[in-house]
Amino acid sequence: MGEYETESNPAIYANLESNHVKTQSELMKPGLAAGWTLDQESVPSNSIDIPTRPVLKSTDSVYTEPTRLDPARPTSGDARTTLFNFTPPFRTKGRHIIDAAQVPLRLVSINWYGASDIDFVPGGLDVRHRDEIAQLIRRLGFNSVRLPYADEMVRANPVIDERVISKNLDLHDGQRLVPARALDVFRAVVESLTAAGLLVIINNHITQATWCCGANPCDAGWSNDWLFGKIFCRVSQILGADLRNEVRGLWGTMHWEDWAKAAERASERLLAWNPEWLMIVEGISSANDLTGVRRRPVQLSVPDRVVYSAHVYQWSGWGQLYPYSRRTYEEFAAAMRENWGYLIEEDVAPVWVGEVGTPDEPTDGDVNYWTHLVEYLEEVGAGWGYWALNAHKATGEGELWLGGLAVGLALGSLGTSRMVVGQ
Repeated sequence: MGEYETESNPAIYANLESNHVKTQSELMKPGLAAGWTLDQESVPSNSIDIPTRPVLKSTDSVYTEPTRLDPARPTSGDARTTLFNFTPPFRTKGRHIIDAAQVPLRLVSINWYGASDIDFVPGGLDVRHRDEIAQLIRRLGFNSVRLPYADEMVRANPVIDERVISKNLDLHDGQRLVPARALDVFRAVVESLTAAGLLVIINNHITQATWCCGANPCDAGWSNDWLFGKIFCRVSQILGADLRNEVRGLWGTMHWEDWAKAAERASERLLAWNPEWLMIVEGISSANDLTGVRRRPVQLSVPDRVVYSAHVYQWSGWGQLYPYSRRTYEEFAAAMRENWGYLIEEDVAPVWVGEVGTPDEPTDGDVNYWTHLVEYLEEVGAGWGYWALNAHKATGEGELWLGGLAVGLALGSLGTSRMVVGQ
């Protein structure tokens, strides 16, 4: 394994195919997300069902929504669950994240990447102002945003090309004499998101800024620039730190016990800055495997701070010859239960499924995986994070993901409205 955290460098973490391919329109029926109404006059014929008027109340630019009940989902004795109307700070209690009012919070998240990639900034800042994007995310029904970044972004803090922030040139000084740097942009995005009433989860995604994750041996060494811990330690709506994306040693090897130790050391340093943050610890094997928690949980000096995280795609699970895209629901649910679902079902700890997603033109296998995933998430009441708000890589290359704009506009696709508390 790589050296994930070393005592010799205390500044590191401390600083921090089928014949029929379903179309997007076919996937996005029926149903709307909780809290939405549909203005039929505003939807052209032959279009997908797009909710155009969010039924959300606002007070001083912070949206709230009445607490809703979901009688179909197990609550382990808690009758209330909040989606939007929460009160920081947060802690864990058994399978739940709970707020200061003791109300369980279900994370309905979107990933907004880019600061971890070659442009060093969240994608889309050349299309819309960051405040508009934040409000859009809020209106779409998400309550939280996972913001990935790269170590290189923090260490180098490069000057940002105006081309990639062309709709956010207010990030320069008044005369545009002082160019914006990567940390300036990241901080401004966090401020816009929290001002919109969204919770933010900061994720150390990769070592060198690029699309995650290739065969770069640098990713076997976790030189994690959690300088962000100091920068954001007093922002109340930062929920916490997703310590590292899809942990892996050299060539993908990693033992849970080694990762758990490193996660504990990193968490202790962050909690010294803000003991109210949640520490989000991903599983091994592309974040799909949390079986090791049963024998060796992550234990911290500040209690009730650990949230575990899994990533589930149709291909998830390294070395599997029987991908999720081909499994029955019973087989899929059994795998989820073994890998991470037991933590929820046995009321051990919260699990946030921080990355899920489908391509823009999914195969029947993708649809099979997605249908089963939605059903299982509803069965256990797990929070989740869709990948991603921005559908393309920074280069414009690669697979086109069904972006957050589309999935948020019709969270009812394949039953995803049930992924939102209250449906």
